[in-house]
Amino acid sequence: MTDTDGTAHLPKTDAPNEAPVNRRDTLRLLGAAGLLSAAAPLVGAQQAAPATPATPATPAAANGPMNGNGFYRQKIGDMTLTVVSDGTAPLAALLPTWGANPDRQAEFAATLAEYSVPATNTVNHFNPVVIDTGRHRVLIDTGRGGESGQLANNLRRAGILPNTIDTVFITHGHGDHIGGLTRAGSPVFPRARHVMGSAEFQFWTTQANPSASVQANLIAMKDRFTLIAPDAEIVPGLTAIASPGHTANHLSVRATSGNQSALIFGDAAGHFLLSLRHPGAYVGFDVNGAQAAATRARLFEMAVQEKMWVSAYHFPFPAVGHLRKLPVGYEYEPTIWNWS
Repeated sequence: MTDTDGTAHLPKTDAPNEAPVNRRDTLRLLGAAGLLSAAAPLVGAQQAAPATPATPATPAAANGPMNGNGFYRQKIGDMTLTVVSDGTAPLAALLPTWGANPDRQAEFAATLAEYSVPATNTVNHFNPVVIDTGRHRVLIDTGRGGESGQLANNLRRAGILPNTIDTVFITHGHGDHIGGLTRAGSPVFPRARHVMGSAEFQFWTTQANPSASVQANLIAMKDRFTLIAPDAEIVPGLTAIASPGHTANHLSVRATSGNQSALIFGDAAGHFLLSLRHPGAYVGFDVNGAQAAATRARLFEMAVQEKMWVSAYHFPFPAVGHLRKLPVGYEYEPTIWNWS
C-alpha cells in the first residue's frame, strides 16, 4: 500500500525491522496482481433486474459491501467513484502492443525489467467506472459483454443494479467498451440515457462493414443516444474532455466535487508504466500514435498540476490513484487500499 508521496507500508506484524516498500516495488506488485487475477477469474450469474423505478445513487455506495471481489469505491468530494472490473484477458506478450514504437523496444523492455513487471504471460485489465453524484449514477464504459465480461456480476457484488444506472457514457467505440450495452438484443441498462461523442459515434456507425459489436450496441441503439461535443456536460459535475489519438474522437471524463476532481481516462492513458515513464510512447491500438502520445502528455500534466484522482481502463485493478511527475515522464501511484 502506498501513501500519496509514494512510500508504501505493509501492515504491522511481530517481525522486527520491517522495511517500507518503495514505488518500484508497488508497481512490481501491481504486475503480479494481474497474474493472480487471471488465475482466479470472477464468476457468477446476474439476476434479472426488478421492474422498479430508478433509485437515488448515493445510499448503496455509502453503505454497501466492503471493497474487493471485483469493485473498489473511492470518495471524490461528495461523489463516490466505483471502479467495477469487467475481468481480465490473457496477454501472451506485453510488447510490442503496449509499447509499440519500433525503435524503442529495448528501452521499454529495460523499464519492465527495472520494475519487475512481467513482459510475458500476463493479463489485460478492463475497468469501467461508476460515479454517484448524489443526483445521478453514471456508468463510464460497459466492458466486453458476452461470456467474458464480468461487469454485470461485479456491479451486483457492489450493490449496483443495472436499472439504477441513469446515464451511460461511452468514451469510444472499441468493442471492449461498448460490448456490455446490450444482451441478446436488449439494453442492459434500460432506464439509462446513453451518451457518446457525436464525431466518435458517427465514425463507427457509418462504416461500410461495421463490426457485430457496433451493429448490436451502437447502430441498433442509436435512438437511445444523446450525442455531445468535447467540453459538454454529461451530468452536473461531469464533463467530457477531448482526448484524441487512441481513436480520432476519443473522449475522457472530468469529475469535480468541491475542491476534489478525478480524471477518468478511458483508453487515453495507455499502459500504467510504459506510457507514463516514456514520453512519446504509444500503444498498438492507437489509431494515431503521435497524437495519442501528445494527448497523454497534456492529460498527465493536468492530473499532476491539479492533484486529480485518476482512473484508467487498462491499469491494474483497482485502477485508481494519482500521478507523480518525474524528471523525465511520470509515475502512477495506486491508492492506499481502504476496505470501506
